[in-house]
Amino acid sequence: MLKSHLSKQIAVFASGSGSNAENIYHYFQNSVEVEFKFLVCNTPNARVLQRFESLNVETILITKEELASDVFINKLYGVDLIILAGFLALIPESLLAAFPKKIINIHPALLPKYGGKGMYGDRVHKAILANNEKEHGISIHYVNEEFDKGEIIFQKKFPLTEEDHLISIQSKIHDLEFKYYPETIEKLLLNC
Repeated sequence: MLKSHLSKQIAVFASGSGSNAENIYHYFQNSVEVEFKFLVCNTPNARVLQRFESLNVETILITKEELASDVFINKLYGVDLIILAGFLALIPESLLAAFPKKIINIHPALLPKYGGKGMYGDRVHKAILANNEKEHGISIHYVNEEFDKGEIIFQKKFPLTEEDHLISIQSKIHDLEFKYYPETIEKLLLNC
């Protein structure tokens, strides 16, 4: 589909398997209003790179040092929203300054609980189970200088039962991420 020169551009940053990144790509694939401009990855062997090999998206493999560089920041010029989808590196202040309130993240917990450095994926789910929490969910938030501390944009929760286990929780969180992350991105883009 031909994109309009007025379409909003997104860059998705991912470090791992890339299921959320690919879901976002497919959500906007036929949109005339949103263009998936770049996939940025900081892990050379990440599965996300394999997922995106056949898709028509420019892929940028970047080091921690390059992430903060003016060259990289200038390459992102024109991007309306940066989306972290399993990107595990801390966003440097230079990038935050260049894109104020234009970088968002999804976290597999109801922040502020179970956030911070090292709290991602199954580590979060195992902590939730170990603490016998009664509910679980996702948080979408703006990114700031600290892991998972930015202003919350959206949360969706579900009750946990005695029957829940790691696999069931993974599945429920995955379903919420796939539904609500692209919808939230679209709302943010169309209201900016």
